[in-house]
Amino acid sequence: MTQTHTIAAEPRTPGGKGAARSTRRDGRIPAVIYGSGREPEPLMVSSVDFEKLLKTVTGSSTVIELEVGGEKVQTLIREIQRHPTRKRVTHIDFYEIHAGEAITVGVPLHLVGNPEGVRNAGGVLEQFLREVEVEVLPKDIPEVVDVDVTDLSVGGSLHLSDIEIPNARILADPSTTICTVVPPRVEEEPVVAEVEELEEGVEPELIRKPKDEEEAEDTGEE
Repeated sequence: MTQTHTIAAEPRTPGGKGAARSTRRDGRIPAVIYGSGREPEPLMVSSVDFEKLLKTVTGSSTVIELEVGGEKVQTLIREIQRHPTRKRVTHIDFYEIHAGEAITVGVPLHLVGNPEGVRNAGGVLEQFLREVEVEVLPKDIPEVVDVDVTDLSVGGSLHLSDIEIPNARILADPSTTICTVVPPRVEEEPVVAEVEELEEGVEPELIRKPKDEEEAEDTGEE
């Protein structure tokens, strides 16, 4: 099940773009926390601490415990905004969750094993679905769902109906394809035009007579 990661946060006084830029210059990232029955509250977190946190979390399915003024709040990351060119984080949305309240989250799908069709027939494993949306209690959120592909032969596929996630309800269409093993790709050999080489000293056969000879025949001239 999911692990909880902790990060400290501080209240932030909203003040437009200028205040946000000042916050970033001080090494902090503007953020907001909201949720069911909770008014949006501006916060800020350490940019260094958050970048470290990003290296250990698994997307939007990881529970983040925010420590705000002595209060610990269970949250999920709903959105991360980045600078378009520098790629640094410029804003974070945290969503408060409650222990007994089911939530909807996207959980990563991880393919495990080497398919039979790849090992023995040179097939290629293609993954079409990398995340599945589920309804689950916070305590039961899986970090990742492992999908065993070991027995897949060439032409074989796995669908959402083939997997189970304990204590969670899959919300997507059960017939959705997760992955399949396709036949090996065969490169077409380039078509080489066959060119007959003329033997040395042999004149080529004329398909039609030169124009002046044709005219001579038509007029009876020689």
